[in-house]
Amino acid sequence: MTSEPQPVRPAPRMHARTPGTMSNLWSRLLVGAAGLPLVLGMVWLGHWYLFLLVLVAGMVALHEFYWMTRPLRPIAIAGHAGLIGVLFAIQVSTTTWALGALLGSLGLAFLLKGLSGTSGSATVSVATTLLGPAWIGFGLGFVLLLRDIPGHGRLAAFTVLIAVFADDTFAYIGGRTLGRHKLAPALSPGKTLEGFVFGTVACVFATFVALYHDRHTYLSIGQAVLLGVAIAAAAPAGDLFESMLKRDMGVKDTGELLGGHGGMLDRLDSILFASVAAFYTILAYTT
Repeated sequence: MTSEPQPVRPAPRMHARTPGTMSNLWSRLLVGAAGLPLVLGMVWLGHWYLFLLVLVAGMVALHEFYWMTRPLRPIAIAGHAGLIGVLFAIQVSTTTWALGALLGSLGLAFLLKGLSGTSGSATVSVATTLLGPAWIGFGLGFVLLLRDIPGHGRLAAFTVLIAVFADDTFAYIGGRTLGRHKLAPALSPGKTLEGFVFGTVACVFATFVALYHDRHTYLSIGQAVLLGVAIAAAAPAGDLFESMLKRDMGVKDTGELLGGHGGMLDRLDSILFASVAAFYTILAYTT
């Protein structure tokens, strides 16, 4: 007997961009357009104005981090004290005292964990507590250090922030429009190789343009391009690091404070790595 021919199923069609995707894109662009001038204005003023902005952003981001990791029972008081100490030490002194503030946070976390008598692993609780001020505190602290670079701090900080914004924006657009190949599916299924390429090109170009006028007095064209490459490598790494933590904790965003951007930590994740990479790249050029 011959079986009846099976009906031919049409090939699956590519999903069109949904209105939700477009609204999310516009939300990201609007939040960025509103927030970037404020941030750049505080960077222009520098000193305690920038410190206040960084402190508020850091406290909100740390709160989101501890909310996300609440099953691990972090000691929030110790972590927030450590964040304040790290940022204040960098503002008025050096990273040496900032490291001392972080170690003080470690001791306070152990003390409070012991006094609380709560269940759960003390090692996990204290390690989670310390990760917050170490990651967020030092990442934002290096923004302050970039702004304090003698002679060109304002330009350096502007360049890094604009480059990271360009990287994030064009990586999102490139990934949404042309993304086909996953960049790191085990960490963040939404990130694509195409988005990474778009973001990298935009980041390097933004760095080049920002530093072009001062190519003879500060960083050369080659140094500016390499700085852009360093930022373009570090910014997605920071994004993937946060994605790894969110995936581990089973959450999509750390909050809804910034609309399409998610929470404050979702907005800062790239800067927390890029600021460190940029500072040491510039330091290698100028020392």
